[in-house]
Amino acid sequence: KGELRMQSLTFDDAGMYQCIAENTHGIIYANAELKIVASPPTFELNPMKKKILAAKGGRVVIECKPKAAPKPKFSWSKGTELLVNGSRIRIWDDGSLEIFNVTKLDEGRYTCFAENNRGKANSTGVLEMTEATRITLAPLNVDVTVGENATMQCIASHDPTLDLTFIWSLNGFVIDFEKEHEHYERNVMV
Repeated sequence: KGELRMQSLTFDDAGMYQCIAENTHGIIYANAELKIVASPPTFELNPMKKKILAAKGGRVVIECKPKAAPKPKFSWSKGTELLVNGSRIRIWDDGSLEIFNVTKLDEGRYTCFAENNRGKANSTGVLEMTEATRITLAPLNVDVTVGENATMQCIASHDPTLDLTFIWSLNGFVIDFEKEHEHYERNVMV
């Protein structure tokens, strides 16, 4: 098949490789560079978020994406407690931490530890819980005669520390109120 396989690579294997294909009509060449990468984990380019918000009763994914080669092994702690996979907590293969059914008890300092055969590093962020956003008055189905006007309402409760934005869509496409101002009108009630 013209395939070259290498196992247990070392830095000495790095370099330019050349494949030569030859038959009675001639000869052609193709080149490729093989770089061998090895580095301890570092969070310099992609530190963990310092503040992570999670909605009460919802789920949150806290990313842990250090630069490292080979791929590091990951572990997590909340304060001084080491975290393990369970019914509400899952550590993904890429290092991210997922928490289900978030409660006030989940608030705190979370640290991701990454380690490979070159070294180790960690990064920390603080998880804060917010009240979940809920639709308290949903739009109702409306039958309207062609040519008449229709009004639809949507009211939501949300955490007072966060902003709230309403987005309306028609058949899955977001309505642009500036472009379609002659047909749609948005009334914001405070």
